[in-house]
Amino acid sequence: MQMIEKIVVPVDFAENTDKLVAYACAVAERFEAAIHFIHVVASYPGDVMIGAPFAEEYRDRIMFAAEERMKSLVEDCKGKGRTCTGIVVGGEPVEKIVDLAASAAADLVVISTHGAKGLEKILLGSVAERVLKRAHCPVLIMNPFKALKKK
Repeated sequence: MQMIEKIVVPVDFAENTDKLVAYACAVAERFEAAIHFIHVVASYPGDVMIGAPFAEEYRDRIMFAAEERMKSLVEDCKGKGRTCTGIVVGGEPVEKIVDLAASAAADLVVISTHGAKGLEKILLGSVAERVLKRAHCPVLIMNPFKALKKK
């Protein structure tokens, strides 16, 4: 059985991020693994229509806010005695997550699903599903909408 020493955890800072982080930290603690958090600021086709100066300023604000949240997340994680890092990057989420997992030689990716259904899933697809198909390592998909049972 392969040892799990490095875990990549993509976070979107949405309402269920805390559940994903808690779950990923529990997994990391169990295996005494390091955690690498990643947040990807996606570019949208509409950015071009807004106009370059406004789109650039908007992206800069989003990046700054995400970097501040990531610093806080990493500090909280380190404060509990875990080894962790965090980065914020721009680009296509699936590509960046898979690239980080490969470059960090991750043994596992822990990602949550948003539970998209119907037209939303058809139009947007599932980041978790596409990461699962492209990652070089195992991917654990966590559903934050289901209550976790404690022993």
